[in-house]
Amino acid sequence: MNNPDSITQAQGDGLSLYEYLVNCISASPEDIDNAVRQLIDTDTTGQFCASASRYLAAVDKNNFAAAIDLLLKATIEKDRELAYLPDLLPAVWGTDYSMRVDELRDSDDNFRRIYKRVHPSGII
Repeated sequence: MNNPDSITQAQGDGLSLYEYLVNCISASPEDIDNAVRQLIDTDTTGQFCASASRYLAAVDKNNFAAAIDLLLKATIEKDRELAYLPDLLPAVWGTDYSMRVDELRDSDDNFRRIYKRVHPSGII
């Protein structure tokens, strides 16, 4: 991607779209939303959606909550091999997520769905 300020340079390539998010994190909310939607459409395995959700959660979980929600939902649907979902639990909900399973299960549908897939015989 020659111009990191241009989302059109990144269309159709999951890695380029992820790099766009990283390089242009201060872009307008509309540009971030467009990159997230394109990333979801492009990513077939959930790899880039998972990475983008971890990144956005680390940068500013509250400010990017809507984008993170969309990325997590896409990762749940795309990651059939459970290659990326387990890493989302501590990255998005904190390393102490296992101490707060009941609270998170009741308050966050994405957490509940991911936890249930990663720990199918768990308490949920």
